[in-house]
Amino acid sequence: MNVKITNGETIHYQKRVSGENILLLIHGNFASSDHWDILMEQLPKEYTIYAIDLRGYGKSTYHTPIDSFNDFAEDIRLFCDVLHIQKCHVMGWSNGGGVAMQFAANYPTRVKSIILLNSISTKGYPALNSNGERMTTREEISADPMINRMLQAQKNKEKPFFEAAMLQLMFVIKKPEESRFKKYIEAALNQRNIIDVADAANQFNISGGLKNITSPILILWGRHDLMVSEKMTLELVNEMKENSVSFIYKQLNTGHAPLVDDIDSIISELDSFLDITS
Repeated sequence: MNVKITNGETIHYQKRVSGENILLLIHGNFASSDHWDILMEQLPKEYTIYAIDLRGYGKSTYHTPIDSFNDFAEDIRLFCDVLHIQKCHVMGWSNGGGVAMQFAANYPTRVKSIILLNSISTKGYPALNSNGERMTTREEISADPMINRMLQAQKNKEKPFFEAAMLQLMFVIKKPEESRFKKYIEAALNQRNIIDVADAANQFNISGGLKNITSPILILWGRHDLMVSEKMTLELVNEMKENSVSFIYKQLNTGHAPLVDDIDSIISELDSFLDITS
């Protein structure tokens, strides 16, 4: 399904109609709403679920390039306005966790609770150069050899490149079923904002905005995650403590793709948390 929002973008989304409580799902980088397929199939039916494609991902448009995660947060606000979603639970995976925090900080009255799944830190996801130093400008990121290799692989539709990268970094514990894996690869090939998002994630810092978040938070992190480190996760946890944000933190025996690695544990944690915050 598609909905045109008032800034001219069209947001594609998938919906599972069920109960009155609404759960909004925000995917990560090199992904789309398709990555929530297992959760949408198996989460108990008392929740109506919306899984969106962020601007420049999946089947959503990318008419105006994003400058920051504020742009994604504003898109979500406009999306909710059009569909008359006044308040919802929000779940963000990886980069989507940063977007979820930004949305909750900007529009605290629209959020019942937040679930951060293998989320980036409150200080973003660092873009590192060959010396392991954090880059500081979009120009540096644009010139990065690895970024350009990914862009070239996209241009040439090199599916084996993305398959190998995902198996090495994301699906380190369990490979998805073949039909699902093909969808996930297509999502990586269809992304149109690689440099813009890398820069936005690198510049993201919501430390000063955490005080605006009023909803409880569940932080879930897979201890075998090769993309979001424990250091980044503890940075997130410690900043929540310092800003007196109400949260629960739990580790999982998964990698960066917990929905594939251990969906039962995710559903158990999610169902318990949503039950007490609905």
